Amino acid sequence: MSQFKRRILWVDDEIEMLTAHVRLLEQKGYVVETATNGDDAIQLVMEKGYDLVFLDEMMPGKGGLQTLAEIKDAEPNLPVIMVTKNEAESLMEEAIGGKITDYLTKPVNPSQILMAVKKILESKKITGEAMSRDYAKELQNIAISLMNPLDEQEWIDLYIRLTNWDMELDGHPELGLRQTVLDQKRECNVEFSKFVERKYRSWIESDKRPIPLSPDVLDKFVVPELGKGRSVFFFVIDCMRLDQWLVMEEFLTDYFSFQRDHYFSILPTATPYSRNSIFSGLFPMDLEKRFPEIWQAGEDDENSRNRHEALLLEKFLERRKIVLKPEPKYVKIVEAEFGRQFESNIASYAQSKLTAVVVNFVDMLAHGRSDSPLLKEIAPDEAAYRSLTRSWFQHSSLFGMLQTLARQKNVTILMTTDHGSVRCMRGSKVVGDKEASTSLRYKYGRNLKVDEKNAVFVKTPSDFKLPRTSVTTNYILAKEDYYFVYPTDFHRYLSQYRDSFQHGGISMEEMILPIVKLEAK
Repeated sequence: MSQFKRRILWVDDEIEMLTAHVRLLEQKGYVVETATNGDDAIQLVMEKGYDLVFLDEMMPGKGGLQTLAEIKDAEPNLPVIMVTKNEAESLMEEAIGGKITDYLTKPVNPSQILMAVKKILESKKITGEAMSRDYAKELQNIAISLMNPLDEQEWIDLYIRLTNWDMELDGHPELGLRQTVLDQKRECNVEFSKFVERKYRSWIESDKRPIPLSPDVLDKFVVPELGKGRSVFFFVIDCMRLDQWLVMEEFLTDYFSFQRDHYFSILPTATPYSRNSIFSGLFPMDLEKRFPEIWQAGEDDENSRNRHEALLLEKFLERRKIVLKPEPKYVKIVEAEFGRQFESNIASYAQSKLTAVVVNFVDMLAHGRSDSPLLKEIAPDEAAYRSLTRSWFQHSSLFGMLQTLARQKNVTILMTTDHGSVRCMRGSKVVGDKEASTSLRYKYGRNLKVDEKNAVFVKTPSDFKLPRTSVTTNYILAKEDYYFVYPTDFHRYLSQYRDSFQHGGISMEEMILPIVKLEAK
């Protein structure tokens, strides 16, 4: 029991019949006061602070429902348990509409009362204590898992477990486990980076990969849906992590059932590489060879490099000899106003067999947080970053689009992302010539040098199926939560980009990505 005793008000015109219940609660450490009518109850609520009210529904004079309404006017967040002999459904609905917290039917026994009180007043404490015990066991299980080699699916399963725990702990900041979670993620990312470094070349060179990569997304997940006679909407939310998807999923459970799968992003985990790879079905090296004018190899500008996704999708379908009538549609949403316009018209797109929609807001949020002290203040850690995602999605045109599509017949929705992002906490000094790229989690250029403990050095780009902008081009890819900083003004940029969400390197958050099939309920 908390050192601060919880205060309960019990309102019943036959309160003397409930003496045993009142004494039980007092024995359990609660302070219980009583009232025999609605007027006295409302006066007590306004004069004193209570943590919970038991309210009889049938009282002479001011009845339970009217008393409930006036209590809620005075204290909107005060939990109220309605107690009644009446089991009529209409009464229950009226009470629930009046924002009761729980509902008990007379006669009530002491165990019911105690359980209802604990559920409302002590559930967070009890849940937190259980969570602390369970998480301690989970830490041990994960440590044991990391002692043995994990395969691709086992890494996905481990990342899902970590993400679920991370999100559960969001509701219990009082446990003080946030640093433990960060340390555990870092330990896992150390081993995951080693795993990717060992396995990546075998993945990209194989026709039978153990896990789909970015170029496999259309073939593996989209093409099979095109032959089913339904309209397919393929949403790619730029820079969306698994935890951010799970936040969005919470809002969509009333509208859809979900079939969730996962794939690995190619390297670098950055839009010019990963998203172009999705829409073309090609690795960047092959894309550069096939469409040299599209790759625009000399530019280090993510927006310009992804201007041709509609054409890449068209050429992909041609290579697969897939003819769709009406022809596929491609929509890219960068501005909120355009998103609202598309939301109002999205039902008309259900006439097409395939509509691809790219949504850029989450990527803009990640980049914006890096540059905006205000956003960093609003979202100082990963829990707050998820909360910011939740607030955006709840009021977004994307949520409106999905609600509209849930009402359409013969529509299948696929949701995914091109890469995630990782919270960067450690800087690594990198040396290169003035032509080297400016990205914080990956770089390409000549004469690049970096501590090999913090990055993967790609001497020959073709080994990773990456474009070679010149004969001497090399790539470096940051591991774990490192980010690259040039020696010039080192400490300024080290401080500026520490604790920012970045992408382009090797981490579970950037590489292990959800792809979800939504079916309207």
